[in-house]
Amino acid sequence: MSTTSTLGDQRQDVVRLPVDFDTPLPIPLEGRTTDYEHLVSTVAKFRSPYNLSPMRKNTIVCVSCLATIFASFAASAYAPCKDQLMEKWGLSAVTILTGIPVFTAGFALGPMALAPLSELKGRKPVFGATGVLMLLARFWAGVGGSTYSTLVGGIISDIYRPSERNTAMAIFSGGALFGIGFGPLVSGFIVDHTSWTWVFWIQVIVNAALIAVFIIVVPETRESVWLARKAAYLNKWYQGSQPTLVELSPTDRSPDTKICQVQWYVEGQASAEGMVALITTSLLRPFQLLFTEPVVFFFSAWAAFSWSVLYIMLAAVPTMFMQVYGFTLSMADATFTSACVGSILATLAGIYQEQHISLLPINTSDTSSPERRLYFSCVESLLLPIGLFMFGWSATASVHWIVPTIAIGIATAGIFSVYLAVFNYLADTYSTYASSAIAAQSFCRNAIGGVLPLVTNQMYSSLGYGPGSSLLGGIGLLLSIGPWVLIFYGPQIRSRSRVAQLLETKI
Repeated sequence: MSTTSTLGDQRQDVVRLPVDFDTPLPIPLEGRTTDYEHLVSTVAKFRSPYNLSPMRKNTIVCVSCLATIFASFAASAYAPCKDQLMEKWGLSAVTILTGIPVFTAGFALGPMALAPLSELKGRKPVFGATGVLMLLARFWAGVGGSTYSTLVGGIISDIYRPSERNTAMAIFSGGALFGIGFGPLVSGFIVDHTSWTWVFWIQVIVNAALIAVFIIVVPETRESVWLARKAAYLNKWYQGSQPTLVELSPTDRSPDTKICQVQWYVEGQASAEGMVALITTSLLRPFQLLFTEPVVFFFSAWAAFSWSVLYIMLAAVPTMFMQVYGFTLSMADATFTSACVGSILATLAGIYQEQHISLLPINTSDTSSPERRLYFSCVESLLLPIGLFMFGWSATASVHWIVPTIAIGIATAGIFSVYLAVFNYLADTYSTYASSAIAAQSFCRNAIGGVLPLVTNQMYSSLGYGPGSSLLGGIGLLLSIGPWVLIFYGPQIRSRSRVAQLLETKI
């Protein structure tokens, strides 16, 4: 594509050229030789995020996952404050616990706008701005925290190629679950020994420090943003106060050598004017996939139920240990140590099993098959209903408290398996539309997960811990059939998917 400009008495074409990290730079026809050498050395700093050093990548993952832990911490640290908040404001338990769905509403809705914004402006500005929001109010804390649950996965995909991502994704997933268990563990101790206000002051202090570290340590990782910066720098050099003429060699588009000016652009980059359309698509496409794609619907239901169990545990576990075993609040919340341990062990297993999937006595020759992501989750997801059954029927004074405590860790490991399988399978199946598919399950997961704690106490009061947990365990057991169905019939199901078939024809 070219336009025409006047230089002196000559009319010269302005040729638009796409820029990438390996773009050869045309040499000026006359003068500026020294400037050109400086230009080449300067643009060398615009490198692909894939080429960051291993040490830099590890640092980015560590800081990002630490931020994810404290985003999850903010979600779960609220529940232990319930009794003091009820006394302070004279409100019912259900009203006070409304703070949980308000927070998860921010988690559910935030990524719909923030994810496309990060595609246009980059990851780093979104993290910095929403990190400040996370310090201000509960809903906006959910919006701010949602950037870590959503965009950290984007950062990992920015700096690691698909074959290298599993370890980082496992650590990220484990960090999200670890934070859920870590929240009440710390918050319960604080509430028991000081005041509920310190639960939030500590979050302000820690999050402020994390935001500062994040801004200093984590660079922009969005490839298109680096390319846009490179294009802007090149355009400033080639089209400055003295427009530079270059000689372009023959190409498929233009078989003749031509003398012209050049203008650089980034292929496929969304413009600021297209931002409204981008956000509109981001809001609508997840729901379109949710209600037209059976795979997205199933995984959204599976993830939503599993995440709901986490929030149900936040409300049920302390109450059970205080009622049945006579624990104090801090002692009861200390049992969430089991959830932290379960998430750590599950993370280590997730890293190990991906490296040894070839040892399974099944056909794994097709490394591009999304179903290979489900082999381990078929078995490991059963830990969720097992943990629920174990927790419910051991919650009696005649059984040592360590048994239901261990059950919490077992259920958490099962939730990790579901969480990791959902992310990986949807990303592999829907590639270009992966962010929309993941956003659909994220919306369901946070919207439903935040509401169920409001009825947790009523459910267990009416049914008891054994039958109530068995009800949840039965649902979990039923949903665990899903990955088995996809293992055997996944290719046929995907062949009937209009979206999946469209994506396959593009590959």
